[in-house]
Amino acid sequence: MKEIQQLIEISQFYGRDSRFVIAGGGNTSYKNGETIWVKASGSSLATIAEDGFAVLDRSKLNLMSDKQYSNNATEREEEVKNDLAAATLSKGRRPSVETSMHNVIDYAFVVHLHPTAVNGLMCSQDAEVNLKKLFGGQALYIEYTDPGYVLFKKVEDAIKQYRNNFNQEPQVIWLQNHGIFVAANTIEEIKELYDQIFHTLAKTIGSPIPEGERAACSHTEEILPGLRMMLSNEGIKTLKLRKNELIKFFYDREEEQVGIARPFTPDAIVYCKSNYIFLNEVEPESVLSAAQKAIPEFQNKFGYLPKVILIKGIGIVAVGDNAKQCDIILDVFEDAIKIAYLAKSFGGAHPMTQEQIDFIDHWEVENYRRSVATGSSSGRVENKTFVVTGAAQGFGEGIARCLLQEGANIVVADMNGAVGIATVERFNIMAKNNRALFVKTDVSNIPSIENLVHQTVCHFGAIDCFISNAGVLRAGGLEEMTPENFEFVTKINYNAYFYCTKVVSRVLKLQTKYASAAYYADIIQINSKSGLRGSKANFAYAGGKFGGVGLTQSFALELAPFRIKVNAICPGNFYEGPLWSDPENGLFVQYLKAGKVPGAKTVEDVKEFYLAQVPMKKGCSPEDVTKGVYYLMEQCGETGQALPITGGQVMLS
Repeated sequence: MKEIQQLIEISQFYGRDSRFVIAGGGNTSYKNGETIWVKASGSSLATIAEDGFAVLDRSKLNLMSDKQYSNNATEREEEVKNDLAAATLSKGRRPSVETSMHNVIDYAFVVHLHPTAVNGLMCSQDAEVNLKKLFGGQALYIEYTDPGYVLFKKVEDAIKQYRNNFNQEPQVIWLQNHGIFVAANTIEEIKELYDQIFHTLAKTIGSPIPEGERAACSHTEEILPGLRMMLSNEGIKTLKLRKNELIKFFYDREEEQVGIARPFTPDAIVYCKSNYIFLNEVEPESVLSAAQKAIPEFQNKFGYLPKVILIKGIGIVAVGDNAKQCDIILDVFEDAIKIAYLAKSFGGAHPMTQEQIDFIDHWEVENYRRSVATGSSSGRVENKTFVVTGAAQGFGEGIARCLLQEGANIVVADMNGAVGIATVERFNIMAKNNRALFVKTDVSNIPSIENLVHQTVCHFGAIDCFISNAGVLRAGGLEEMTPENFEFVTKINYNAYFYCTKVVSRVLKLQTKYASAAYYADIIQINSKSGLRGSKANFAYAGGKFGGVGLTQSFALELAPFRIKVNAICPGNFYEGPLWSDPENGLFVQYLKAGKVPGAKTVEDVKEFYLAQVPMKKGCSPEDVTKGVYYLMEQCGETGQALPITGGQVMLS
């Protein structure tokens, strides 16, 4: 049907533009004489397809206009919800609560959005006066009313009055502290109307919103990991930081923070709740000390943990149940502070009242929308953050992928930028509510590792487990091995493990300091069976891995008082990975050239030789190693261990 394709087109057109839609909000519709297609609750305009619309019988919807509902708000909204469900032809899709408003607007297409520029006007003290001044006396303005049936009736009555006064249908309806409805019989006219509205508003705004990103402060990793653990007593949270010129405007000025202390729209309450914490201390210790006092006071007063914390010099910190939720919180709250800034041009900000906030906070419809947006998933490492070095490909990629599938946030740290970026893009397609991040990292360079930790903390708030997996191999006996190759192998396989542990342990100590006694952080080195017994013509690799076991035991002794466990996993051969199977420089090729396997004439001969040494007759896979990671993390009675996963090829005595 051509009109439905046009509805999808106009929905996605605005849904993909953050000037118009944040967090998938807004709704759209198309109707003919008998039927209306309206965005289903929980669908996102940016990606909506035909199955994202609820289809309703207009004859049943029309009956709702004259029906008498209960005077009790809770009972009334339940009755309305049931009648909407009864009118719905497409079962399984819950129609938008604003369906009845779409139905009474006498145009084929309706596009209801919450544009930032519009709400700069609609959430201002002088909204109605300025609206009439800018758009004329015929502009249809609706004073804030609780959403649902009461708002529908108010809009319906206003439309009837408008018809009587002006002998025409309103095409634009402006809702205080809510947004705008634009209606027309073609999607081209919808776009023209929105363009005219934006053009008029742009000419009026006195001071444009400050633009430009700002680099995150180096104090971030001295604050967020501790803050995250203060907020995680009832379940691990994810924190994410955002900092730019607009945010700086508000965190630099305590007097301006009053203007963003209360929500402006129902959407802000759904995603960010209605109360926030502002920390105006500067030094990290002072910030954490203030947070230790503010967070329990906040929870005792409001009955929930804050979703938004603004920290002077740092930025906005989103506190989410998962990484996906953090992104939504940041987008919605940044939109709110844009609204506050724009409202200066229209008499100042006009937040919602406490009574209005309480209605939204307890309204079943918005609680349903909140639950859909939050999402639900569970995994063995749900919402924990892992850094995996050398994870762009091979063993590291496999381990990271397994962890991602069990709900972890993953940071891929690797020198190979192109492959690492592609890996993370693939991971994020697979992810549910978790996320993956690529950080180009040289593990032999401490400043590079410090940047890795900084980026991880900015995106996820903490590091629960650091997996030191990056490694290299240059096979060869005493005659073949050059000093340069020996130093290269040692620098990556041995020195880098020390460098990474030195840097990451600072963050882990901060986490355990502010966490409950049940929380342990982990450092795990992916070592090798060659770290448990010598390896002929491979002494550079084996020596570094033997040294890694020594480092593991020593780090474990030093960090145990801080509830940081340090262990190693010593895998057997991962035959399918590039370390072994790369046709040009894989271990099979190297070992064949080095004569490591007596009598071997082909790569297949080398493969058979190694497989024959494994009692279980199988290679070691990333899935096998990941099970070892789970074991080491889930118990608190092991540290300093070198766990073999070799199919019995190496047995500890």
